Amino acid sequence: MKKDDCIFCKIANGEIPSTTIYEDDDFRVFFDIAPASKGHCLIVPKEHFDNVFEMNEETAGKLFVLATKVARSLKKELNLEGLNIVQNNGTIAGQTVFHFHMHMIPRYTGDTVNVGWKPGEADMEELSKLAKKVGDNIL
Repeated sequence: MKKDDCIFCKIANGEIPSTTIYEDDDFRVFFDIAPASKGHCLIVPKEHFDNVFEMNEETAGKLFVLATKVARSLKKELNLEGLNIVQNNGTIAGQTVFHFHMHMIPRYTGDTVNVGWKPGEADMEELSKLAKKVGDNIL
């Protein structure tokens, strides 16, 4: 299913041109037009999912298999030194296009990419309780 008013549905399904790296029945991989670094690309499912919370397990599994292949190809062709895989869900997490997409951001010495956070401190007792609650909900 696709949404008529979704720009990534239109790109993923070929209605809007992109610099496509790879395409199959389920995904389109293309270079970001506002890249964080050289080689920054997006993996976008052709089926519309607003975010990871809506994505089915089959698509999610295929997505990460594809992401590993894209990562290896980027490394080979760009001689990158590292790679950030970024995927935002919800406005508060930085999502601006509400069609699931995964950023593949190559990293190089001296680049200006900033993906990070200030580490906090965890309460181990609280983490243990939360681990049980969250774990009990995973099917």
